[in-house]
Order: sequence, then structure tokens, then C-alpha cells
Amino acid sequence: MTANATKVRRTARWAAPVLATVAVAALGTYVAEAQQARSNNLMTPGVQRAVAATGLAPVESFSSIQNTAERSIALFLEASKVVEHPRCINCHPVTRRPTQGDDMHAHVPPITSEAATHAAGVPCGSCHGQSNRPTGSAGIQSIPGAPHWGLAPQSMGWQTLTSGQICEQLKDPKRNGNRSLEQIRVHMSEDHLVAWAWHPGQGRTPAPGTQEQFGSLIAAWIATGAHCPK
Repeated sequence: MTANATKVRRTARWAAPVLATVAVAALGTYVAEAQQARSNNLMTPGVQRAVAATGLAPVESFSSIQNTAERSIALFLEASKVVEHPRCINCHPVTRRPTQGDDMHAHVPPITSEAATHAAGVPCGSCHGQSNRPTGSAGIQSIPGAPHWGLAPQSMGWQTLTSGQICEQLKDPKRNGNRSLEQIRVHMSEDHLVAWAWHPGQGRTPAPGTQEQFGSLIAAWIATGAHCPK
């Protein structure tokens, strides 16, 4: 046996248990952070309602609400089943730490960011491409991807907020990227990154309904005065 082969075998002997220890530690951290997500109130009533939703009610189903402001609020709450769904809100963190999964556990690997598209000095595009990529793994079945993949601006951090607070934030040009309500409608209805929520790749539950239904709810909400729940 050559000296190099001996060195490789010796390295393998100590490396294997080290890697196994790292894997176990990572799994323990994963579980602990998933549990902590709940205790940190990331799973708000709005998020829980969104996760439980199996579809979106059509705009016409709200026509029986005679009071315009009340109808507007009801329309937004229906649309919030998408806005507050983990497929959307995972990338709208207040802490600048994105989350993953329907339980909103911490991003694996651990990521933090002070910019919209960079995490710990590494562009999101280092892992996330223009489309979803299957991994062949039973754990994380695909790596999500879409054009312009990245965190929402800090001013649009939604996690831990109530539906009403998110609603008010969406309407505020100082916190929504200086967008008008019409621009918000177009963004929600047509943006490719928003569309990813309904095509999230293997191993992920899509947002309820369709982007077309979601856009119609947002348009009707705006048309009725863009009122927000308290």
C-alpha cells in the first residue's frame, strides 16, 4: 500500500464519525429551530389559516356583503391566505433570516442577510437558480428557484405581523417599494416570483387557489377602498 493510500484510509477513519456527528447536530438544530419557530409566534393565526386553506373563494361570493368597507376587509382576508402562506411569507422575514417549510423553521443552511438578495455575503443565486431543481433526496426534494429570487426588502417584513398590519404595510408607499395600489395589483397578479408560490417544486405545498384568483381578489379589494382589518 502506498503512503498516499494509507493517508487516505486514516483520514476516512476520523472523517466519517466527524461527518456523522455534524449531520446529527444539524438534524437536532433543525428540529429545535422548527419548534422555536412556533414559540416565537411565527405561526400566527393568519399563517395557520393560510396553511389550512385548500382554495380561494371567488370574488363574486363576497357580493352579499352590503357594507363596502366590510366587503373590502373580507376580500383582503381571503387574499391573505396567499400573502401569509409560507410559500410567500418565508421570504418576508422581519429578522432578515429566511425560513423554510410549512412550519417556518430556520433556513438550512443558516442564513442571515442585511440586503435584499445576499445572505452572509453570498448571493442567493449561488444555490437558487431561475427554476426549481430536483435533488433526488427524500429530505429536501428540490431547491426552489425563480427569476429574481431573493428576500423581500426589510420594509416589507411580514413575519409575526397580523393580517391588518400587513394590509396597512402593503398600502404604504414608504414601506412597499414606493408602489401605488395599481402597481401592487400588477405585482401580485403578474410577477414571476409571486407565481412561484403555485409552482414551488417537489416537496412543497403550493399556495391556495391560483395566481389569477389571487389577483382578482386583490383587484376587488382595491376597488372597494382597500380597507384593512383591525
